Amino acid sequence: MAMKFTRQRVLLLALAGGLLLGGGGVCAMMTMAPPADLDLSLDKLGDQGRYHISVASELSPVTIGTMHTWTVSVTTPDGAPVSGAKVAMDGGMPQHGHGLPTTPRTLRETAPGQYLVGGMKFSMPGWWTLTVDVDGAAGADKATFNLVL
Repeated sequence: MAMKFTRQRVLLLALAGGLLLGGGGVCAMMTMAPPADLDLSLDKLGDQGRYHISVASELSPVTIGTMHTWTVSVTTPDGAPVSGAKVAMDGGMPQHGHGLPTTPRTLRETAPGQYLVGGMKFSMPGWWTLTVDVDGAAGADKATFNLVL
């Protein structure tokens, strides 16, 4: 018996095929290696050159699925600590198109130019970016850091 291809059946087959192909794309993204020339420095000048920003995890090595804190150090380009700045950190996985599974927030300034950020957690291995935004006396600046977990 020959199958009759109604408009509705053709649309359903196209949708199913698209889901299968899209799922294959998701699987391919999950297994993609990070770029070979990835800058893994956790210490750099901000995009605008206003601040020198570095980040350090309390965990060494950083582990998956563990809530932890990071210290963000902010200095002027010549090395003087920047106190009283507003510091925010966020992140995500560029190859997966999603952010962190948590919402990090700055808890306090622990010493001049040293900011404790809590609520950090990574949900899976792979390439992550962390973006630190600083708004201080010299204006706003930001730096993005790469991690491979």
